[in-house]
Amino acid sequence: MKTRAAIQIAPGGQLLVDELEVPEPRADQVIVKLYSSGVCHSQLHQMENDSLPRPLVLGHEGTGIVAQVGRDVTHIKEGDHAIVTWVPRTPVRGRPAATPTGITYHEEPVHGSTYTWGEDVLIGGDYVVPIPKDAPTDISCIVGCAVLTGAGAVLNTAKVRPGESVAVYGVGGVGLCAVRMAAILEAYPIIAVDLTDEKLQLAQEFGATHMVNASQGDPVEAIQEITSGGVDYAFDAIGLKITNEQILPSTRGGGPGADNHGGMAVLIGLPGWDITIDSRLFVTHQRQYRGSLGATYPDKDFAMFLRWYQEGKFPLDKLVTRRYKLDDINEACAALKAGDILGRAIIEY
Repeated sequence: MKTRAAIQIAPGGQLLVDELEVPEPRADQVIVKLYSSGVCHSQLHQMENDSLPRPLVLGHEGTGIVAQVGRDVTHIKEGDHAIVTWVPRTPVRGRPAATPTGITYHEEPVHGSTYTWGEDVLIGGDYVVPIPKDAPTDISCIVGCAVLTGAGAVLNTAKVRPGESVAVYGVGGVGLCAVRMAAILEAYPIIAVDLTDEKLQLAQEFGATHMVNASQGDPVEAIQEITSGGVDYAFDAIGLKITNEQILPSTRGGGPGADNHGGMAVLIGLPGWDITIDSRLFVTHQRQYRGSLGATYPDKDFAMFLRWYQEGKFPLDKLVTRRYKLDDINEACAALKAGDILGRAIIEY
């Protein structure tokens, strides 16, 4: 079958919307006809990465209807509604190996084992999670990355408890989900850090109790002042070198002795190549610095997030702040790169 998708031919180049040739699914694969897809900042990194082979297809969060199922896929069937995600249902150690899907462009193999910037996607069945048919087919797509990444870091990586303090650097789509999850877990205070008052105001609607505009002063000092020494947990939802280095000193210090630990810094956003951190923050104060890579249990958590949306606890509708068509994908990427998207942008098919 043929389908339309956004394709990158060369690193740093514009995306071309053209036809791909999609074969019949292998035994472990599924074809999903998409209703919607999120536009994630991670794809901007991929588009600039010259180590990735081309032609390349992109996107890793989408909602659609299952069109075909390989014979070995048993958890989902044709006609089911499902979320396509980049986190496998069955945990693996490290990053999963990129396996060619079999899709071709002008008879040349296409790279990108997970993609959602296309009308139909061929993907391994372990990356397809069934959802109820009454779940929204547009805004549910962001559960496949933005929600699981931000909320999962707070819920499953840090395991925040009521009354513990939280700071979130960067309140775009992922950061807003971290803020909302902290609010659901009754953390306090919840400090949002960003460079614009407009984004901070939206973070307040998601549950932030304090706002810090980093363009107007040192956010580390502001956080320490608000909390009288630092937060229990600081999350970097941006991935810039400066924020990589700011989250650990934003946490409270500990000291000598067993269980006299300081706070935890959690890196959610894709990090830079190198960062510099004062070793005394680790040793003298027993602080912790760790990563969070898609910290979710897809089969359990996706249903929970969608239920919370229906119950009014997790406003996915407010999180989606722009909508595009596939033909406008370059415009969507440019807006995201310029910082013009407050929450999450989606593509509707």
